Amino acid sequence: METALTEPARLGGLVLPNRLVMAPMTRNRADAAGVPTDLMATYYAQRATAGLIIAEAATPNAVGLTYPNIPAIHAPAHVAGWRRVTGTVHDAGGRMFLQIQHGGRIGHPGNSGLHPVAPSPVPLPDTIHTPSGPRPSVVPREMTADDIRSTVADFAAAARNAVAAGFAGVEVHSANGYLLHQFLSRATNHRTDAYGGPAEARIRFTVEVTRAVADAIGPDRVGVRISPGVTANAMHEDDLDDVYPALVRALAEISPTYLHVVYADPGNPLFHTIRRAWPGPLIANPVLPDVTTDHVVRESSRVLAAGADLVALGRPFLANPDLVERLRLGAPLNPVQDRHLMYTGSAAGYTDYPTLALVPQR
Repeated sequence: METALTEPARLGGLVLPNRLVMAPMTRNRADAAGVPTDLMATYYAQRATAGLIIAEAATPNAVGLTYPNIPAIHAPAHVAGWRRVTGTVHDAGGRMFLQIQHGGRIGHPGNSGLHPVAPSPVPLPDTIHTPSGPRPSVVPREMTADDIRSTVADFAAAARNAVAAGFAGVEVHSANGYLLHQFLSRATNHRTDAYGGPAEARIRFTVEVTRAVADAIGPDRVGVRISPGVTANAMHEDDLDDVYPALVRALAEISPTYLHVVYADPGNPLFHTIRRAWPGPLIANPVLPDVTTDHVVRESSRVLAAGADLVALGRPFLANPDLVERLRLGAPLNPVQDRHLMYTGSAAGYTDYPTLALVPQR
């Protein structure tokens, strides 16, 4: 089943063997200090045939931690741990970016030992998982101007660390209800200073972080992830048509190497607005209610036909280390095992998914 998905592509200075991107997925397999483990190296190396792997969210500072056993990228031990991961993936022929994520209000003193910060003191209306179990969220402290400046600097330092750890680049995470996304929404950003109010002010933090990261490692090593209208982590956005065109235009002036759109739907006019406004490569993460070979190929081909350059897939790569080969052959996909195995910390549901034993060539 040769399709456009298996054709080679270019992304900045990288030559990709196919258009399939492994989306960043939190898996909670780092150690208690946020250092990547050998098990993580095995997991990513198993999936090295992806055109590009975007490794799971890593925190740029201690207060940005979300949940237990989330990897980080702000200390020498983190760099050394990630270097083992990237080295193993490179040996297997793969290419990697690292997503950098600050949790903002999606944090808890029970995890980080620090009080979470956010654009405004608007708590998550839910519990947060900690080593002692689910605990009520806390009201985050509103970030000061100094907090904002230091966080921008932390993202830039994290990007330099990622390159030192062997990553080809980084993805700035401005999606899915985490700190940068919290600045974009009027529901979580009640500020009255230069970072709140009209859309042009609410996009400022994401733009400043992206510019600082691009200045630190070069724009050709930087991607940005956005999720217009996604309600993860209790997010709500009521002015998408104002925020996202303005954000995309501002990011285009920085010239990052790609824009990554979560739950991209060609049936939504905003997808086409973003595609027209974005001059560079676009990675689309399609909506996949059904993870079967036919459905994955159909929805992936649909976003490519609508103007995406690459397709990011999460659960299909989670359950299928050899996803590229399975799609090329039209072979069945492994189903995802029990969801609780996604975050248990063991090899079960992580590195034990089977590859194709023998499939006749077609």
